[in-house]
Amino acid sequence: MKNIFKFLPLSALVLSFASCTEAHFLPYEVEKPSSIADQEVINAYSDLKSYVDRQANPGFKLGAGITLTDYTSKSVMYRLVNSNFDEVTMGYEMKHGAIVQADGTLKLDKVQELYEATAAANISVFGHTLCWHANQNATYLKKLIAPDVLSSTGPGWDLIMENNFETDNSSNYQANAGLAVSYTAAGQGAKATGRGLKLTNASVRTNEWDAQFYIKFSPAVKVGEKYKLTMDVRADVTASSPTQAQLNVGGYRHWDFFGNVPYTTTWTEYVKEITVTEQMKDCNTIAFNFGKTASSFYFDNVKLEKYNATGSIQTIEKTPEEKKTIITQALDTWISGMVTASKPYVKAWDVVNEPMDDGRPYELKTGVGRTNMPADEFYWQDYLGKDYAVEAFRLARQYGNSTDKLFINDYNLEYSMDKCKGLIQYVNYIESKGQKVDGIGTQMHLTINSDKDKIETMFQLLAATGKLIKVSELDVAAGLNPTAFDFQLQADMYKFVVDMYMQYIPANQRYGITVWGVTDSPSNSSWLPGQNQGIYNLAFTRKSSYASFAEGLKSMK
Repeated sequence: MKNIFKFLPLSALVLSFASCTEAHFLPYEVEKPSSIADQEVINAYSDLKSYVDRQANPGFKLGAGITLTDYTSKSVMYRLVNSNFDEVTMGYEMKHGAIVQADGTLKLDKVQELYEATAAANISVFGHTLCWHANQNATYLKKLIAPDVLSSTGPGWDLIMENNFETDNSSNYQANAGLAVSYTAAGQGAKATGRGLKLTNASVRTNEWDAQFYIKFSPAVKVGEKYKLTMDVRADVTASSPTQAQLNVGGYRHWDFFGNVPYTTTWTEYVKEITVTEQMKDCNTIAFNFGKTASSFYFDNVKLEKYNATGSIQTIEKTPEEKKTIITQALDTWISGMVTASKPYVKAWDVVNEPMDDGRPYELKTGVGRTNMPADEFYWQDYLGKDYAVEAFRLARQYGNSTDKLFINDYNLEYSMDKCKGLIQYVNYIESKGQKVDGIGTQMHLTINSDKDKIETMFQLLAATGKLIKVSELDVAAGLNPTAFDFQLQADMYKFVVDMYMQYIPANQRYGITVWGVTDSPSNSSWLPGQNQGIYNLAFTRKSSYASFAEGLKSMK
């Protein structure tokens, strides 16, 4: 039957008062706009959770993904959630990045406020999430495994090269054919300690550089840098040797580098500081010319240093074993603190989130080899290996309630059957290592054109595991400028998901379905901006997808 509005024309009403005879009213009928009529049908639906058959689905939870302040502010979203849903999942505020502070302590006051508010309203909280690569306090975690500082100084000299000639390692020095190279006996080095290097020029040469000794170093010098050469020297006769700046051995650049070195028949220390000039730039070799003196020359404790105006830090990397120990303890501290504080309120957790790689769906994600990684990403598996999830489930089981339901969760399981199978394979691996996985979460971020055949196949694969199955983050994007037909496709898709969940997931495996976001996202949102994906619009008005979702719940037996 059509909805009809009836009006009395104003002129007829006025005439009725002006006339002494009986008034005759002419009916004026207007058909109610279809948009209003359609909205009245949608608004006539009861609250969503009233459609769940609790007798047939005693453990089923209808969930809403929201922000913490959406709920604790007790605004419209608070009332909407309490009326329509059994459970809430926080999009961010229960994650490592939100809770763990710069010093590693856990800040739980806001979460505690949430727990108290939901408990008062008889709404449960699903824990999301304990071990993930994103939304982590990665700065803190990376600091834990940063290289150890061996020493730290203020402005001073940084060592560039040194050699005391106690071994035969000659990688930082050599001589040309004009010199015979050997070593003194032990005890004949500088200060009568150890040995020294002996360089013998047998005869006076035509050119001083015909008998040449080279000290090599890296990196090459730059204009304006300040260097200091320190060494113990002597000769069998009183003599001197000029030094050249060379670009690699034999690559002459400048006639003077570290001055003219004097030699006496006793060990003396030679110290020379220089500032690099334009003529010396890019050189990495000091050449000593002995060709004008037939004698043996001796070197010991050679050291080249560069002045550092800001100071220097010497560090050493931690070994992979050390990093594994540290990160294992960090995971324990995080999960023990979070789960212990939450156990009076939280009875189910996403323990591991999004483990599988999209390109290699039977393998774990990794941060190795990635550049420009977001600042909040930290891949636990890169330090703990494939067993990182085994450890996460062990800790969650250890610190939580004995009856807690522990989930693994991932996305695109309805898009890639290989990824779905890869996740199931990983669940089997975790359990082969002695840890129980109670349930699998499938996020299901869909569009109006998502492949329905693949959705059916996914539910069949998940059902076959015998695990609890949760649709953990359901939304259906209608697009930026959806038509009425698009909205109808969206409504159909919401109902289809519920129908397939009911058809393929046995009642004793149905943990629940969580709608992710509830309302559409504004155009400036970080999640599906302007994609019209919710079952409510931004004015909290029910959409046709609300009605279709309710119809799906009604048929879930």
